[in-house]
Amino acid sequence: MTAELFVLLIVVVTALVFDFTNGFHDTANAMATSIATGALRPRAAVLLSGGLNLIGAFLSVEVAATVAEGIVRLDAVSGADLLAIVFAGLVGGILWNLLTWLFGLPSSSSHALFGGLIGATIAALGWGGVIWSAGQKGVLTKIIVPAVLAPVVAALVASIGTWLVYRITRGSDQRVVNRSFRWGQVGSASLVSLAHGTNDAQKTMGIIFLALIAYGSAQPSDPLPLWVIVACAVAIAAGTSLGGWRIIRTLGKGLVDITPPQGLAAESTSAAIILTSAHFGLPLSTTQTVTGAILGTGLGRPGAEVRWPVLGRMVVAWVFTLPLAGLAGAICWALAHLIGGLPGVLVVFAILIATAGLIYLRSRRTPVHAANVNEQWTSLPGTDGTGPAVETRSGPASDADAIDSGDDPATAPPGDSRAPHRAARNF
Repeated sequence: MTAELFVLLIVVVTALVFDFTNGFHDTANAMATSIATGALRPRAAVLLSGGLNLIGAFLSVEVAATVAEGIVRLDAVSGADLLAIVFAGLVGGILWNLLTWLFGLPSSSSHALFGGLIGATIAALGWGGVIWSAGQKGVLTKIIVPAVLAPVVAALVASIGTWLVYRITRGSDQRVVNRSFRWGQVGSASLVSLAHGTNDAQKTMGIIFLALIAYGSAQPSDPLPLWVIVACAVAIAAGTSLGGWRIIRTLGKGLVDITPPQGLAAESTSAAIILTSAHFGLPLSTTQTVTGAILGTGLGRPGAEVRWPVLGRMVVAWVFTLPLAGLAGAICWALAHLIGGLPGVLVVFAILIATAGLIYLRSRRTPVHAANVNEQWTSLPGTDGTGPAVETRSGPASDADAIDSGDDPATAPPGDSRAPHRAARNF
């Protein structure tokens, strides 16, 4: 096995690790509102989302083509140099995903990936190595513009939809309304999961295909290999099935106190926008789209409280995602380049593993899991480093309002003697 082939294998593994972190980082996009309203039990919700992410990854490859050909100028770099850029960009994206997961911030995994890749490209080739704008291609057209427009459009559509729902149902029995909309949420949340798989899994497919082009085993005009599609679909589905509870809590309980009609409006809006973007090959941020939709439901529901400080922290994370992930990607490339060759890649890979381990150990101080994800909102998990992130319980208005009001192990009260066994995982 040659050194370049070994580097390719490391890049593929790193890409699948990113896809895995994308899964548990973005589970909240599809299921946070359904879990918050009691439409789905936490563990059942994430498993359903994982399965639909798997299916969605096979529905389209337009976004993968955009990622593979629309960021790095392939005529300016090739071979081992391009592999090093792709690898450094992936590491930068993973590190940002893990850091924002620790603080429960629903930042964009897509922009973390693009930021890491752009930063590594600039470090290696200069500003001219990035396709900033080229007709319908380029960072500006395919990434920046959708990033600005998606949350605004989602908030507007969701606010109008929510206002209409409450206007139409204002004279109805709210218990009946809530029960009906919870059933509707099962379908709309499933559609968001399907859309997420269609959009986000393809980004990693594009990155792996870019690595194959660098190695010389594929050409830009070649179709995407089936093994790449299958591997990325399985990786994102596995990550999604873990839960990503810290971010689910922020989106479901932190921004707006979601009711079933709001949940259905947010999910329907998000699914429509994400599927449309996938059709046109736009690598949209599902996180920003869903957050915008949730914000819109808070604005559209009479008397709803929007926690603007929480939104402010989210927006700050959004603004800094591209530059900070880019900085991380640039540093990783510089370190790998300084050491050189396979040893440089191995050193950066070891740093990634060590940093991921430290972040996980830090997360154990303030665990968030299926048993406490619906607790009353107090703060972003992990921001103070002392005690649990949540203290008191808050769920649906009554068990009778939920679709299934049986004894759910995932939602047992904190004092339940069985809770420690159910809280074993901290994702």
